[in-house]
Amino acid sequence: MTKLTFLGTGTSQGVPIIACQCAVCKSDDPRDKRFRAAALVEHDGLQILIDAGPDFRSQMLAHNVRHLDAILLTHNHKDHTGGLDDVRSFNYIDKKAVEIYCEPRVLKSLQNDYAYAFADHKYPGSPEWHVHLIDERPFRVDSLKGTGDLEWVHDVGYFFRQADGSLKPSDNAILEAAHEQPNVIPIRGLHDQLPVLGFRFGNIAYITDMSSIPESEFAKLQGLEHVTLNTVGYHPHHSHFSLDQALELAQRIGAKHTWLTHLSHAFPQHEKFCADLMQICAERKINSIVQPAFDGLTIVA
Repeated sequence: MTKLTFLGTGTSQGVPIIACQCAVCKSDDPRDKRFRAAALVEHDGLQILIDAGPDFRSQMLAHNVRHLDAILLTHNHKDHTGGLDDVRSFNYIDKKAVEIYCEPRVLKSLQNDYAYAFADHKYPGSPEWHVHLIDERPFRVDSLKGTGDLEWVHDVGYFFRQADGSLKPSDNAILEAAHEQPNVIPIRGLHDQLPVLGFRFGNIAYITDMSSIPESEFAKLQGLEHVTLNTVGYHPHHSHFSLDQALELAQRIGAKHTWLTHLSHAFPQHEKFCADLMQICAERKINSIVQPAFDGLTIVA
């Protein structure tokens, strides 16, 4: 069984948007309150986070997340990576480096944005990561068991305790992801001209921040129970699917359920949007149940 919980379903600005007075941003319906897009996946006995944006801390607290086996990054934009410093809490509580899976271009961005975490002589208390480099090939995420415990030395930093009792400084290792017995299937897409990844776990696929999907990737999207697609509004957008494009994809992919995410305040309040989608899908004879996701929604397959 695979379970996915939407931790955030909003755009890069979230909903409500700062200072906006529109009906959606002023709505009292909690389903109209949207953190930046992220999801928590329980799959193959693992707890996997997709993206760690600026709302990472609030999302972890809101859902009482006490352990992560891995963080998968779709791309390097700040609304998907801006919360990574806060993994320090997991370092301390779990006594583990956090395993991050991303493409080389995303790693390069992290090395710029979080240079202090990759320095030869790290600032004590910097986030502890192991970065696994991925590409379009299916890869394996493993449990943190057996990766070694971190020990904190006051005012010095983290170390790994060795078998002989000695302490080895942590190194924020950069590794190649394992491809034997894969349990995650990457899905390539473009965010304007920026290559990004979605991910399939069993019969659930999570896609966000795409404006196109190469023809070669659709074979990875067959036989799904649930697919998540991004859309920011009704009109064409250079880096996201419009609603019409998302509905066309829902029809083509043919998953039993299609959940819309990365939603902006351009769409109506949640209840009306649900009714509108039901009518549109009936008129177009779309063979997938299309609904807007909302923060806290859990789907299972």
